[in-house]
Amino acid sequence: MSGEAELRIDEEVSAEDRDAVLKGLRAFNVAQIGPANDLPLELVVRDAEGTVIGGLLGNTKWGWLYVDKLWISEAARGQGFGSRLLARAEEIARERGCIGTYLSTFEHQARPFYEARGYQLFGTLDGFPAATRQFYLCKRFGSAAHSVRG
Repeated sequence: MSGEAELRIDEEVSAEDRDAVLKGLRAFNVAQIGPANDLPLELVVRDAEGTVIGGLLGNTKWGWLYVDKLWISEAARGQGFGSRLLARAEEIARERGCIGTYLSTFEHQARPFYEARGYQLFGTLDGFPAATRQFYLCKRFGSAAHSVRG
């Protein structure tokens, strides 16, 4: 690349283009902070008939559990399923060597639920979604303040 005139920004991105971006970013991150050791962590709760009535979707990466989604059906709420899912995910994360967990939740969702389980607020995004807020919470496990670098 010899100059600005040769650069262009494309809005159409192929699977190969996306892979090139991800490969480049991952290589940079590994050089800076070590391998991610990214593993999915997914759990579901089923009723007696085998129907999914709740679940947790996330992953462990760089020594932390990220809880992306936690959902319990309306009919199953208030029975401890969310607490049990979260506790099991944290247990698996500890087994994988994680030092903590983090997540986000909207204002209309479950901030008090997480705070009752030891999560602490570390950020707020006002106006997302519009006219509301998104909260960012984390929880460190015990006194394990070590760095995990696969």
